[in-house]
Amino acid sequence: MKSILIPIFLLILSLTPSHAEDLFHTNVYIQGQNNVDTYRIPSLLVTPGGDLLAFCEARQDTGHDHGHLETVVRRSEDGGKTWEPMQVVAKDGDHAVQNPTPVIDRETGTIWMCLIRTSTEKYKNQKDLRSATEPSRSIWIVHSKDDGMTWSEPMDITETVYRAGWTEAVPGPGVGIQLESGRLLFPSYGRLLNDPYSHCFSIYSDDSGKTWRSGEITGPRMNECQAVELSDGSVLLNMRSYRKNGVRAVSTSHNGGVSWSDVVDDPALVEPVCQASLIAYDKVKKDGVHPLLFSNPARSKHDDRNELTVRVSYDEGKTWPVAKCIEPGFAAYSCLAVLPDGDIGCLYEQAIEEGYDSIAFTRFSYDWLTDGEGN
Repeated sequence: MKSILIPIFLLILSLTPSHAEDLFHTNVYIQGQNNVDTYRIPSLLVTPGGDLLAFCEARQDTGHDHGHLETVVRRSEDGGKTWEPMQVVAKDGDHAVQNPTPVIDRETGTIWMCLIRTSTEKYKNQKDLRSATEPSRSIWIVHSKDDGMTWSEPMDITETVYRAGWTEAVPGPGVGIQLESGRLLFPSYGRLLNDPYSHCFSIYSDDSGKTWRSGEITGPRMNECQAVELSDGSVLLNMRSYRKNGVRAVSTSHNGGVSWSDVVDDPALVEPVCQASLIAYDKVKKDGVHPLLFSNPARSKHDDRNELTVRVSYDEGKTWPVAKCIEPGFAAYSCLAVLPDGDIGCLYEQAIEEGYDSIAFTRFSYDWLTDGEGN
């Protein structure tokens, strides 16, 4: 395990002159800190009290997707300028507790988080997981009623979420959403027995988190999805695609995320097969609808994870006329959030020296993103 020091000139050099004027940038998680080998899978949330919570996986021993993994958080009370020490949200010995995907119930202020728990005794590696013939991961829900200061013991909802023939169910990663109806919804994906492809679906609750169930699946070759509710009440699902077309894929639900339309490609959203973030910018309306914000490494070549770009849609995802790169170098998973003052925050995987050695936070104004034309 290595420890990385960050000379101030490296931070300055990580921003181009034009970026340096408009973007605030800081490193929130750095490889080796707290004796953690690698931090991955960022999730950013603004609490009901206005603080920022930066969640991720603390991969204790290696950077692999399976192993001794804990879900952790750091809090900022000043809009991301400084961050409090890391706290553990959920863990289970040397097993894997991962994929933090939170959502806030606006009626109660409760923060709900969906996680997966996987045994490192039963499954030694990814190959073991792929060969499972029964539910291989438990679905956990934890919650906080004090603005994310403390977290409940996990509630295991595996039995109510998995359907016959499913071998895997995974939330997010990123964030969940709450619909106007009050439904809490976690965009998710999973695998079926004897099916080589993954499909997306939703995990949702209509009783303020007391019980949870799952919706129908989308078409195949989809995973790691995010969702927004549109002005007509439909839900737009944006998915990581394995169709080998170098773009994201989308589907729509007209019944609150229970079932989905046919999956189609979005040619404007190029991707190198990677997770992405999708949220609504709820501070303004343009042409009667809230703009949508989207972030991902905007490269179409497989595994070419560079050029983290934030895009804006003024027509609920039909077109994406605005695009600005906020990290020209290596960047992978990301999560956007609208901050209390209207700025936009992005928590993302980056490289100080090499890929996945840190998770950074950047904030910028909506006016800067849209060149003042987004109102």
